[in-house]
Amino acid sequence: MTAGWSNAKADRDITGQPISIARQTFDHGVGTHATSKFRVDVGGQASRFMAEVGVDDSAGGQGSVEFIVAGDGKTLWRSGVMTGGQPAKAVDVNLNGVKTLTLRVTDGGDGEGNDHADWADARIVMADEAVNPTALPPNETFNVATKSFNLKFEIGDDGRLYQHAVDTANVKLERADESYPQAGDGYIWEPALQVIHADGNTSTALVYDGITRTNDETGRELTDIQLHDPAYPLQVTLHFLADRDRDVIEQWTEIVDHESGPVTLERMASTALLLPSTNVFLTHFFGDWAKEMLSPITEQITPGTKVLDSKIGVRADQFQNTSFVLSLDGPPQENSGRVLAGSLEWSGSFQCAFDDDGDSIRALCGVNPFASAYHLEPGETFNTPRMIWAWSTNGLGEMSRNLHKWARDYGMRDGHKVRTVLLNNWEATGFNFDFDRIVGLYDPAKAIGTELFLLDDGWFGNKYPRVNDHAGLGDWQPNRARLPAGLAPLAAEAVKRGLRFGIWMEPEMVNPKSELYEQHPDWVISQPKRELELQRNQLVLDLTRPEVQAFEWQSIQNILGVPDISFAKWDCNRYLTQPGSTYLAPDRQSHLWIDYVKALYVLMDKTATTFPDTELMLCSGGGGRVDYGALKYFNEFWPSDNTDPTLRVPMQWDYSYFFPPMAICGHVTHWGNRPMHFACSVAMSVRFGMDLDLNKLSAEDKAICTGAISAYKKIRDVTQLGDLYRLEDPHGNYRGALDYVSTDRTRAVVFAFQLQDGPQSPVHPQGLDSTRNYTVHELNPVPGRAAMPQEGKTFTGDELMHDGIVPSCRNAVEASVMELDQ
Repeated sequence: MTAGWSNAKADRDITGQPISIARQTFDHGVGTHATSKFRVDVGGQASRFMAEVGVDDSAGGQGSVEFIVAGDGKTLWRSGVMTGGQPAKAVDVNLNGVKTLTLRVTDGGDGEGNDHADWADARIVMADEAVNPTALPPNETFNVATKSFNLKFEIGDDGRLYQHAVDTANVKLERADESYPQAGDGYIWEPALQVIHADGNTSTALVYDGITRTNDETGRELTDIQLHDPAYPLQVTLHFLADRDRDVIEQWTEIVDHESGPVTLERMASTALLLPSTNVFLTHFFGDWAKEMLSPITEQITPGTKVLDSKIGVRADQFQNTSFVLSLDGPPQENSGRVLAGSLEWSGSFQCAFDDDGDSIRALCGVNPFASAYHLEPGETFNTPRMIWAWSTNGLGEMSRNLHKWARDYGMRDGHKVRTVLLNNWEATGFNFDFDRIVGLYDPAKAIGTELFLLDDGWFGNKYPRVNDHAGLGDWQPNRARLPAGLAPLAAEAVKRGLRFGIWMEPEMVNPKSELYEQHPDWVISQPKRELELQRNQLVLDLTRPEVQAFEWQSIQNILGVPDISFAKWDCNRYLTQPGSTYLAPDRQSHLWIDYVKALYVLMDKTATTFPDTELMLCSGGGGRVDYGALKYFNEFWPSDNTDPTLRVPMQWDYSYFFPPMAICGHVTHWGNRPMHFACSVAMSVRFGMDLDLNKLSAEDKAICTGAISAYKKIRDVTQLGDLYRLEDPHGNYRGALDYVSTDRTRAVVFAFQLQDGPQSPVHPQGLDSTRNYTVHELNPVPGRAAMPQEGKTFTGDELMHDGIVPSCRNAVEASVMELDQ
């Protein structure tokens, strides 16, 4: 039993004297002091609780308290405020079915001075042969846990839900430690929830209702924590889905309005996780078009609020990605230290705020509250996006491997199926092609070993042909001048040659110079009384409008329903700058930011479900939409329009913290005019593709590409389905290196990318079976370059990890791909 002063005492008052209430002495009982709490496990086997309660005479006639008896969180009896000198009150409470009995003493509302309180002659009547009652910790606690990651929650005396900071010892919790803090009722820091109730009240106070746990068919445990506001019928549920073996927890929040009118959600975070405030570092990634994920920033979190956000609605990741890393032991290390990766499943405007109050750091992540007040009608439910947390006590490498395994199971389509080799026509033709020109690319594609041909932009539009990026978007009919019989014969010719056929589309967009815009100018997102602002000569269709939803879905069906189309690249080449909807009511304009994304996900889900055998690439003018909210409907994503391999090396390194390499598209192009062998080697380390005019390649480059494709097919089961080990960070260094190891550790592939001239120092692979023998071979070596010293030789895994492998590359823009096999 806790006590607000001194310690509770058996058969004595709080001062150690016999228990005495209004001069009536009791031989047995418990003396305590407000504020006090005692919890007992009675296991559903108790019938009654009885006692005599009052303020002990040792308070000298002073003091005021209230006694409360509760069962399983529900109040069963209250004494009302009792004062010094008042006779004892008898307590006799039915406990049938109660599992946890709680006895509380509050201060009566006037402070704790002289609040000497007695539970005199207190006794619990148990059923015959029942197990004796067991004292419990004063506050109910429970955990949401994986193998190594543990979130500990505690119910406070005030009924609120609190969270202990991640990976910290138990400490006395303060109001600032509330698990999902709300605005307007005493909490003074950044809130997770801010609500305007139906009657205009701007305060919310959530108390704990209960917890339920269920296990899904995969063995993951779902924990639902129910909260409610006692003054308003507003229900909030905190959801946690824990993948024990991968140390991954998905978290999201559900809000239900049961009030008499609409409530307004002004802030509704997916998570409000608490971390310790000492020595915590944040790693995040700033970028822009052609610079995505190229500028990792690691900084210590200090008092104040650090905000990472996007306010552009569509293509929302262009400048800032929704993923980050928190390290709890200083700057993050690859193979040591506690790290926590966060990745928000949301493709719209987002906010990740890190609020340091000096005692703890709170990570508030979710939909950006900027201009996004959301009106919830009575009976309506709002589910926030999911937040993915991935934990490791052994650094970034283990964290990524765990997250990659989770992603292959739950975060993307076909995560256990190797990807084919793709050739895109864009560099060969641009917008300038017809049926014969495209078919003429098939035989060279097949000859070098590619398996999939992707027809990019420019195949559609008739009144306004898509001969450049100024016209045609929205008119998704094949251009009759270029493709008189449509797409089907083009796809059939590819299949006839043993190639799959894919198509480019941008269903969310429209050019003003299009038949669609001529017919439906009100379908675009725009602001009244403002001149239309174009990006890439295009506008965004308003997906909150049902007619637009129907149009886009019909367009997608018409395109992907063409026989022999088995791949699609879904592009999105601009963001929002004039966020207005002619469909939404004036007082619902703030819904645009959220309802657009919700409608987009419905469209993506229908596409993935209706066309289960069609592989889908996620693109947004490069890496403008790289998040697990969208990726779950896609097989892969296009990380950047910048395909210069010297920049793709660090870019792919950074993406790999959060996303499996099999999801990262790497294409060989002439960007940067790098040696063909180097470009092929970089692309081979992820999802391999090409964007080249094969007819213009030299015989030497064509041989290198053919060899690279052949080598890739040999190792892609390891690079795409195995475990990644990042070995040498390419940022600011002369070389980058990594290796992949098969799940049974019988095979491995090592990549070394020379970014600057430097010494031929050994690369030390990781993850090998130390006792197994591996034979070393370089794949697709450059003709004329000296062979590796270890070429063709056999070593134990321990020798390779300790002594390393000296790659054949030593000069800038050279690479070496090494297979370790039995």
